[in-house]
Amino acid sequence: MSEIRYYKTFSDDFVQSKNQEYKLSYNYKWVHTNPVYRCISSFIYVLALFISFFYCRFGLHVKIKNRKILRKFKDCGCFLFGNHTQPVGDVFIPAHVCKSKRIFTVISPANFGIPVIGKLLTMLGGLPIPNKLSQMREFLTAISQRIDEKRCVVVYPEAHVWPYYTGIRPFPETAFKFPVENNAVSFCMTATYQNRKFGKKPGITVYLDGPFYLDRALPKKAQQKKLHDDIYMCMRERSRNSTYEYIRYERNEN
Repeated sequence: MSEIRYYKTFSDDFVQSKNQEYKLSYNYKWVHTNPVYRCISSFIYVLALFISFFYCRFGLHVKIKNRKILRKFKDCGCFLFGNHTQPVGDVFIPAHVCKSKRIFTVISPANFGIPVIGKLLTMLGGLPIPNKLSQMREFLTAISQRIDEKRCVVVYPEAHVWPYYTGIRPFPETAFKFPVENNAVSFCMTATYQNRKFGKKPGITVYLDGPFYLDRALPKKAQQKKLHDDIYMCMRERSRNSTYEYIRYERNEN
């Protein structure tokens, strides 16, 4: 029988770090130019890529569908939107999906409170959302730089992790401003869950879809909304491939 968790709103937190209220320092750097730092960061990322293969394949039992759609875009920057259903897995799954194309992930500063991994998130490509408006320009500049470097910027628009959730929660249009401002192509990945012959936890099938292009005939705000709607509807359709609820979520009406 599935575990049942109750929620009041779709923004409820079911996973919290040891330092949920973590604040970025006033001089936090989203892009490091120090060659020693960059060398160490590259080494740690390659190591994480190696770990991700075994963790995703044998720990989470992940299968990737339609990975080939990314091949034609190896020489350009892109955005990858996904549903947020694995506290640790969502650090590794995009790297496993993109393989040789390095990823940088938009994250909440609260993630720095995760044991061990939290301390390494910046070197792994974490792009924490600023706590202060004064830091927003540097954050957006960092995203643009990664796109110019032909990297993949990963975004989880649902924001909060709901482990093993099989639906797609409503998410705002805010994050879809990134592709519009950077004139970049987008993709989406939808994690779905299926029962396995052996083991209690389900297997994960990740579906890749795209490319989603911007409609430049529209004003920027309308481009943002259309991109949001197209990806949201695609992810909802893909989520129907889930056939097993390891954790069931029910609304608490009290």
